[in-house]
Formats: sequence, structure tokens, C-alpha cells
Amino acid sequence: MTTTAEHLRNALDGRWRDVKNAMRENLSNEVFRPHYTPNTAIARAKVAEQLKIMAAAGAAEDGFRKEHGGNGNVGAAIAQIEMLAMSDLSLMVKAGVQWGLFGGAIENLGTERHHQAYVRRIIDLDLLGCFAMTETGHGSDVQSIETTATYDPATQEFVIHSPTPTARKDYIGGAAETARVAAVFAQLITPDGMNHGVHCLVVPIRDDEGNDLPGVTTSDCHYKGGLPGVDNGRIVFDHVRVPRENLLNRYADVSPEGVYSSPIENPGRRFFTMLGTLIRGRVTVGGSAAAAARVALDIATRYALQRTQFSAPDDEHEVVIMDYLVHQRRLLPLIAKSYALQFAQNELVAKCHELQTSDDPDPEEQRELEARAAGLKAANTWHASTAIQEAREACGGAGYLAENRLIALRADTDVFTTFEGDNHVLTQLVAKELLTAYADDIKGMSPVEWVRFAANFAGERVLKRTAAQTIIQTILDTRQDNEEEGSLFNRGTQIKMFEDREEYMVASVARRLQGKAKEMSAFDAFNAVQDHVLHAAQAHIDRVILEAFVAGIDACEDEAARELLADVCDLYALSVIEEDKAWFIEHRFLSTERAKAVTRGINERCRTLRPHAETLIDGFGIPEQLRYAAMLDPEELLNG
Repeated sequence: MTTTAEHLRNALDGRWRDVKNAMRENLSNEVFRPHYTPNTAIARAKVAEQLKIMAAAGAAEDGFRKEHGGNGNVGAAIAQIEMLAMSDLSLMVKAGVQWGLFGGAIENLGTERHHQAYVRRIIDLDLLGCFAMTETGHGSDVQSIETTATYDPATQEFVIHSPTPTARKDYIGGAAETARVAAVFAQLITPDGMNHGVHCLVVPIRDDEGNDLPGVTTSDCHYKGGLPGVDNGRIVFDHVRVPRENLLNRYADVSPEGVYSSPIENPGRRFFTMLGTLIRGRVTVGGSAAAAARVALDIATRYALQRTQFSAPDDEHEVVIMDYLVHQRRLLPLIAKSYALQFAQNELVAKCHELQTSDDPDPEEQRELEARAAGLKAANTWHASTAIQEAREACGGAGYLAENRLIALRADTDVFTTFEGDNHVLTQLVAKELLTAYADDIKGMSPVEWVRFAANFAGERVLKRTAAQTIIQTILDTRQDNEEEGSLFNRGTQIKMFEDREEYMVASVARRLQGKAKEMSAFDAFNAVQDHVLHAAQAHIDRVILEAFVAGIDACEDEAARELLADVCDLYALSVIEEDKAWFIEHRFLSTERAKAVTRGINERCRTLRPHAETLIDGFGIPEQLRYAAMLDPEELLNG
């Protein structure tokens, strides 16, 4: 008989639950048992060993198209990487760089000649590569990177060069030791001196013995704040020559004579189309951070269910710390948010799978996917930072010991908020989509263009719903609202509050931009409302997550699990409202009395969910082997 926890797990696992269950079995193998060492040599060797085992088992094949030697199951590939994060985030990043970023660049930006030469070797780890985009001087602003690829028609070669110290490729996973080849992003310059913008080329950087090739200088970033198993490094190019054929030419090519051509005329659109094909990295980073957060919350909750502190009056027994409301308040809303985010992530992965396996993906849907991926990457990674830190503190001194996993999870996920896109920049990307719906003439990130568009913005827009459209409309249509406390548990009321906040914010941002644009420069106008822009985007992301949760509950097959999920959803919704309580009160969406009811409602849901705490974390489906923390062993507790 299926337990409530198993029904919860099935609901959370979503469409690729079979893949996740297979990964749970594979990751229970002793070789994937979590280990912590600050020694980079040991950590890197361990990850290399694990990666080989994965490759031998065919782990990379789902991520590549059938005609290139893979299975073409994009959703499964993302699900596998997400599960890896439960074992070792260094392994997750290393696999993501090799097969997702490097392999993804070759497959999605290259053409038949590149697929034939490289893809099978990448899948088998016969060719180890890195993804050389970020530079010392430019991370978020990829369009301004300084590395150049200048075409020389006399030899039919591109000359790859780092013209300044800030053009050095930096923080590149695999560049320090293992990568033999780099997918290098550079400004493409033709013989007429014309700069055609950023393009990607395949550039060998080491020989078979691991020595730098002529003109290439690599160096090691050494010890970082986390991820000791990833050999991040730096690369400097000094007039390195590669054949013309090494340009990944799906979206642009250069003839032997040096004539540039592209099926996409607009340079800005061409650049964003290229980057859009690499969206999977952003999706996996968000999902992996969320998986790490679930591991931390699982460990902290299990500890809270067995750790006792202080005795109640007239009772000789000490109280289990999970029985304290303050402890419930610390962990249960974070568990609720983990559920909410996973349902939203499932929708995102399904959309990514659909578009990346389509022969002719719809450009508008592709742009919407990019904005959704940006927003959820930010939401997931910020949540991971908050949840893992809270889990660490909730375990006191025990949480600070390496043997209990939490410090490694915290250290390893720390950088997730800034790589694959800085979260603040990504949140602005979401706002841009909201404000412009990607009007064709302003695909760039230029604030000036934002403001020009906003000056003509009518202030009316259709709220784009998620996959839950019909369910949400039914809930809103049948809603009965009143000022009494109970209505805060009404799903229609919660959805309406989230929607109202988003619509009000987006319209008011547009109005403010219009007003500012009349009295100052476009850039200053944008800069003056940037905080408002971020807040509007956050409101949108919150609403998307809530709708995904509602759809997830509706799809759950078991009545008891559905009822439990409904309470968890209440806790998520009320926690978001409480966090932004000041805004709701300032804009008269909440009376002060009703605002107090929000806090009471959260306390009420914490009490309701307390008896189900273990069931909820069992629903995360973390294999025993990967949950390993010494403090959860009763003997360790006694010794401690």
C-alpha cells in the first residue's frame, strides 16, 4: 500500500519520477556517498572517478539528440543533474559543465561537422571540455566581453586573443586541470574590421599530456568558498589560431574569403537567440540548488524531531525542539517553500523539454521560457541560501560540524546565486519581459530602450497564466471572500492577493518610468526605479510559483496527500504575504487587523503541520545514503 509520504514524493517528482527513482538507486551506491574534504586534490579526484562511473552507465545520453548518439530526453537529463546535487554539488557542477554547458554549446550552436567530430566523445568523456564565457572584466554583461576572434583569410583561420588583462577567461570550471578543449565566446571580427558581436568557437587548450598549447596560458583558481571538486581556472589567449571550421556556425558563418553571413539579421536578436539555446544550464542550477535545500531541511527536521532541550513545568521529560512554535516557524515555512518551488520547477522543466525537443520551437514561447527560467533560478538559489543557513543554525553546534553535511551544502550552494546569471540581473530580465512582453524592437537589455517603451505603455496587459489557468479561474470564480480571518485560508483570496500585487506593481512601474523619462535621461529614469522593477518581478515570480503549487495539488492522486498539500500551500502563501506585509498595508490591500491575522494563520498552519513534519520531509524522497549526517545516529547523539 502506498503511504502518504510516497504520494507526496510522486507528486513532487512530477513527470520524470521514474528517472528520479532510478537515480535514487544509483546514488545509493557507496561511491556516491556524500563526503566532505577541503582538500581540492582529493575532492577533484573523487569527482573525476564518479563522473567516469556515470559516463560508463550512459548518464549523459539523455541530454543529447538521437541523431548525435543520445536519447533526446531533455527533461530526464535535467532531472538527473538535479538529483546529483543531493550527493555532491561539485559532481553536479562538473557534470553540468561537461555535458550541459560545453556539450550543449557544441550541440546547440554547432552544425553537423561539429556534431560528428565531438558529441559522442563528449558523452563518453573521451573529450573533456570547458565553457569559456565569463571574463575577469565581464560576467553578467556577456555582450561586452573583450576576447577577440579575428578572421585571417590568408590562412583561413580565426586568431583568438585576450587583448587586455580584463579579457582573461575567469572562474571557468574544468579550465584549471581537466579540460582539453574550450567553447570560447569572443567578439567575431572580419577582415574588413567589422565586429559582428559575440560568437562561440571550439579552441583546443591542452595536449594529451595536459600541457598548455602554444599561445594558451591556463592557471588555477585554487581554493574557493565551496565546490572543492571543481577545478575552476583562468585562460589567457595570445594570438591562438584555430581553423575556420571551428566556429560554431548554426547562427552565423564566415566564408573562406572572410564574408560574414547569418540567418538572423538583427545582431541583438542573434545574440539572444544563441544564448537562449543554452537555457538548460540555468534550469539545472535552480533545480540543483533547490535539491540541496531539501537535503538540508530534511537533516535539520530529523534532528529537531529527536533533539530535546529544556523540560516543561511539571514534566520531568525534556521537550523535543520541533514542539516549540519558534522552531516550527523556522523550518516549516521553508519546507512549504521547497514544495512550492519544486512544483514550479517541474513546469519549467516540462516546458524546456517541450521546446528543446521541438523541430520548430515558437520564438515567443522560447522567450517566455527564458524569463521563467531566469526568475525561478533566482528564486531557487536565494531560497537555498536562506534554507540551508537556517537549517545549519537550527542544528546548533552540531550543524557546524562537517560530518553533518550542512556546512558543505551551504558553502557549495553559495555561488549559485551569482553563477549562470547574477540573481538581481536575472530578476530584471523577468521585469523586462513583464513590461515589454519582449516587443520586437527592444530585445536588448538597454535601459534606454526600456524607458522609451514604457513611455508608450498603455498600462493595460493580459495576465499570462501558467499551466494552471483553468483551475485558477475556477477557484477565483467560486471564491467567497470576507474580512474574517478564515478567508485567509481561502485559496481564491490568496491567488487574488498575489495577482493584485503583481498587476498593481507592473502598472505603477510603467507609470513611474513614464514620469521620470520626462525629467531626466533614460538611464537615470531606469536607475531611479530599479528597486521598484525588482519588486514587481519578485511579485510575478511568487504568483507563478503559487499557481504551480495549485496545479500540483490538483494533479496529486491521493486524497490524504492532497489535503496535506493544501495546508502546506496555505503556509507558503501566507508566508509570502507576511514577508511583504508592509507593501500590502501601505497600498491598502491588507488592513492592520487582517495583517495580524496573517501571522496568526501562519502559526495555526505550523501547529496543523507539526504532526506531519516527518511525512513532509519523507516526501522529498532523499535516499538514506544521501541524507547521511552523523548526528542523526542515536549513538552519535549520546556520544555528543
